[in-house]
Amino acid sequence: MLTLFSFSSSDNADAQEKSGHKHLVFTAPSGAGKTTIVRHLLQHFGELDFSVSATTRSMRGHEVDGKDYYFLSKDTFERKLKKNEFVEYEEVYKGQYYGTLFSEVERIEKNGKHIVFDIDVKGAVSIKDAFGDRVLTVFVKPPSFEILKQRLIDRNTETEEALQIRIARMKEELTYESKFDRVLVNDLLEVTLEEAEHIVSNFLSLEQ
Repeated sequence: MLTLFSFSSSDNADAQEKSGHKHLVFTAPSGAGKTTIVRHLLQHFGELDFSVSATTRSMRGHEVDGKDYYFLSKDTFERKLKKNEFVEYEEVYKGQYYGTLFSEVERIEKNGKHIVFDIDVKGAVSIKDAFGDRVLTVFVKPPSFEILKQRLIDRNTETEEALQIRIARMKEELTYESKFDRVLVNDLLEVTLEEAEHIVSNFLSLEQ
């Protein structure tokens, strides 16, 4: 597995530093509920827009290219890597990449919005390294590892081999908790969503 952060050019880096837009990063092990939280916040805060990640994994039946992900071939993804077009990326599983394109950050900022990222823990660390104090990172934590494991099993979308790989990855991701600005325990969803609203409202009201 590999995570890389790099600016595409010094001009791009300078432009990002001068921008007044803020970045909210929600991260969590698979099944902890971060996507539900992010969708709620996007409905609640009109000044936010969602950063669509790029991926090489196959599109699932309900997904829409450009809305859920930018679905790229492995060759296309790797060509963009060579051109330094990604803010961050990770090879999550062998041959399966996820990443955030500079063009996506620029698209949202040109529309005058603050950005919400729903990404993995290593990508979240890279975004924080890239944009510093403009970023608030929130780690969504399950009530317990056993509950998280059961949620993943109940999805019934994985082969046994894939399930064991995901469980091992979840264990690793839970060790990253201390690297983030806030920890949000997702036990009772209604309470979690209310707390998430407070976190976002307070961050957006801060002077930069």
